[in-house]
Amino acid sequence: MTMPAPESPDVLIIGGGLIGLATAWRTALRGLSVTLCDAAPGRQASFAAAGMLTPVTELHYGEEMLLGLNLASARRYPGFVEELREAAGGADPGYRESGTLAVAFDNDDREMLADLHAFQRSLGLEAEWLSGGEARKLEPMLAPSVRGGLLVASDHQVDNRMLLAALFTAIERDPRVRIMRANVAELTVANDRATGVVLDDGTAIAAGQIVLAAGCWSGLLRGVPADVLPPVRPVKGQILRLTVPSVYKPFLTHTVRGVVRSNHAYLVPRAHGELVLGATTEEQDYDTAVTAGGVYELLRDARALVPGITELPLVETRAALRPGTPDNAPIIGPTALPGLLAATGHYRHGVLLTPATAEAMSEILATGEVPEPVKPFSPQRFGK
Repeated sequence: MTMPAPESPDVLIIGGGLIGLATAWRTALRGLSVTLCDAAPGRQASFAAAGMLTPVTELHYGEEMLLGLNLASARRYPGFVEELREAAGGADPGYRESGTLAVAFDNDDREMLADLHAFQRSLGLEAEWLSGGEARKLEPMLAPSVRGGLLVASDHQVDNRMLLAALFTAIERDPRVRIMRANVAELTVANDRATGVVLDDGTAIAAGQIVLAAGCWSGLLRGVPADVLPPVRPVKGQILRLTVPSVYKPFLTHTVRGVVRSNHAYLVPRAHGELVLGATTEEQDYDTAVTAGGVYELLRDARALVPGITELPLVETRAALRPGTPDNAPIIGPTALPGLLAATGHYRHGVLLTPATAEAMSEILATGEVPEPVKPFSPQRFGK
């Protein structure tokens, strides 16, 4: 049976991950009514993520333009979470300024880390080179074999699950935002303009503007012209969560990112005693199975860096899908179809870019003006 159509909002957001939820919250603060549609908001990649805010230690060659946006979003985080805390009635978004330590397992890995350090310095980024002994002074649980490290005090972390919970609370307290727990089946278009959506159950909703923020599923929405669909693909990541018993605390005080025989691993300690290990990078289409091989590789590399993890209880294994793009950069702003905007394709940086993306999208939705920092990431940069 078809449900009666709800009142037409100013903005309808397709997708309830961190990007969609934060955009809904910030857009409502601009005075617009917002409806967000997602059958299971906050349960996909945003829920599985490790929450690293590491624009400097996660720097990649060829991504210098993206670095600027990453750094800008990292600078926004303290103010963003304080505003969110107030809007959520004091709920803690889980932000920690604990710094990040990148370490090398052997001499070859040390050379890779030294190359990264030289690249960072060429861009004016601050990172302190440490010997293996200096790294172990900071983190005594590191393996004796660690050959060197980079300390980046400005690379922080946020507990993504606490951040999601705070956003849900802030939205629930704002009467201008409505969450519909249903998936969007199709975009409706009239007179060459996006005019609304149809849900899985047949409910039609008209809206002034539509935001496509469905992660790696953003390129599958029916009704979107083929030359407008964002070119996103799923990139599978397996991730583990362990518990640190009180007898072992403090286990780690920094986020530890390691290079282990040319493989990359990370360990993210939470204030409440959780330790997050991740993550694989697999081009496996839409498969989300946790595999024995994936778990083994994560534990093997993490154990090489921090042998003591073998004593910790393993409490969760999970796989989720990151939204990748052809240039590994996000897709933010108006599409070539009037009325349809996109906020997707954030790949490895969805948590980090949440404040910058939400601020930019709320500005575009409220004023029609695209902020300068996100102009290079236009959905229209890929052409037809």
